[in-house]
Amino acid sequence: MARSKYLFVYGTLLDRVETDMSRFLSEHSEPIGKGHFRGKLYLASWYPGAILSEDKGDKVFGRIYKLKDEERVFKVLDAYEGVEDGLYSRKIIDVYVQDHPIYKSWVYLYNLPITDLKRIASGDFLKQ
Repeated sequence: MARSKYLFVYGTLLDRVETDMSRFLSEHSEPIGKGHFRGKLYLASWYPGAILSEDKGDKVFGRIYKLKDEERVFKVLDAYEGVEDGLYSRKIIDVYVQDHPIYKSWVYLYNLPITDLKRIASGDFLKQ
């Protein structure tokens, strides 16, 4: 399996959302900065779901973190994100961050149909 020490988050794992899991992530990582990836963001329920896009104009905004212990963090976060149940999948993608052109970073991508979901046009869960 591919490896990366980086995780990009765009929803309930953001530190400004203040959930138990965002606090867990903050305790087990160091923030790198704000960034985005090419994708589309949807409101899946009270939480967002993102999918990849080929269009350079489609951006999902969030923050990237460097993980202190990837195995421990992903054991907890994969369960939270419903990876085993197929709600999200975890994939390494290109993430664009302010002064660094590209990080190869893990991201949780929404894995269910988006047909009936409301798109968050700004690409920013905090500005929906």
